[in-house]
Amino acid sequence: MSVMTFLLYFYTDVMEIPALTVAAIFGLARFVDAVTDPVMGMIAERTKTRWGRMRPYLLFGGIPLGVIFVLTFTVPDFDLEGRVVWAYITYTIFGLVYTMVTIPYTTLTASMTSDYQERTQLSTYRIGFAFAGGWLTSVILEDFVGHSFFDSEAQGFLVLMVIFAVIATILLWITFASVEEVVVPKESERPNLGQSLKAVLKNPPLFIVIGIFCCGMMSFTIRMAVTPYYFIYNVGDPSLIGLFLGTTLGAMIFAVWLVPILASRFGKPGAIRLGAYLTIFSCLGFYFAPPESITTIFIWGTLVAIGSTPVAVLGWAMIPDTIEYAQKQFGYRADGMISSTASFFQKLAKTVGGAGVALVLGGAGYVANEQQSASALSAIHGILTLAPIPILVILILLTLFYRLDQETHGQIVEELSTNRSIND
Repeated sequence: MSVMTFLLYFYTDVMEIPALTVAAIFGLARFVDAVTDPVMGMIAERTKTRWGRMRPYLLFGGIPLGVIFVLTFTVPDFDLEGRVVWAYITYTIFGLVYTMVTIPYTTLTASMTSDYQERTQLSTYRIGFAFAGGWLTSVILEDFVGHSFFDSEAQGFLVLMVIFAVIATILLWITFASVEEVVVPKESERPNLGQSLKAVLKNPPLFIVIGIFCCGMMSFTIRMAVTPYYFIYNVGDPSLIGLFLGTTLGAMIFAVWLVPILASRFGKPGAIRLGAYLTIFSCLGFYFAPPESITTIFIWGTLVAIGSTPVAVLGWAMIPDTIEYAQKQFGYRADGMISSTASFFQKLAKTVGGAGVALVLGGAGYVANEQQSASALSAIHGILTLAPIPILVILILLTLFYRLDQETHGQIVEELSTNRSIND
């Protein structure tokens, strides 16, 4: 959440790198990050240790991830060219180490249970507490980094990211110690490279879920990346950034716990559609809200956030279901490859979203720490309020083609269980 929400601002306004250059940094670093996901997925699903297949990466990856995270938010004493090179290198390495930790982490949902509803519950807890972490970040970051006991914003960012890195490492170790991998494939069910690729390429439900998930992630990334600019330049009150993000993410924390109820009543695709309808309606309301009407902005922004909650939760709950679909079709379990492919496209969506915001800002004439032109202010406003709408229309259309519901998935799991018993 620190990277998604504040790294663009950190690069343009703290490191003072031009917006178009930042777009190039985001594009390269996030693309490298994304394309390494399938490689990590193949490595993870072939890992054999006394701790399991996925858990060792949480144990050994925590410290490297924390270190490179801090370096990514460090401003070196270099000229502009040196700072640009530093940003390219640190952010690219951050993405690689992040992949090493998070691909096994996300695959744990499929390894902990094969139950359709339990996966929804696991994803609910996971995303709920992820939003809580994001809420904490958003509430304290602006005031913390700008506090008078720091010599500069850069020093404030550095200290706060050290604190976050320590907390994250400890939590990864706790997860390693407390989680058990229950769904473990037999040796005969472990795929080779060709089989892993087949489980992905001939898996229609997976690509529908990926499309849904990418649309949700792109919409969320765009909104989070441009929010600081909106309050700094359009509203003219940077002190509201933390309050706005804290309010909207706080609403999402509460909305998370309603998602299983909606999914049970309307199915996972139906719950996602309901959220998308609310977000589209609220984006239109947000567009017509004047920047000086703070209360109206907060109301529409909160409704937008609530509407984006179902896809954030259920996207992660739907991906594991496609693993059993492929296992039934082909006889082997490519959980690492399937999860990492979904992560690849999710990160690609973040790449397009984050780099796209920087590209549009640069094209509209944005200049950091200056009074913005009318075109730049209009671009910031449009990105925040209108850009998510066509993306969510595509998301809604994709949900109409998803057929892997609870009953179908239950039949698949039962058949896999029967076949395994016969083979035993």
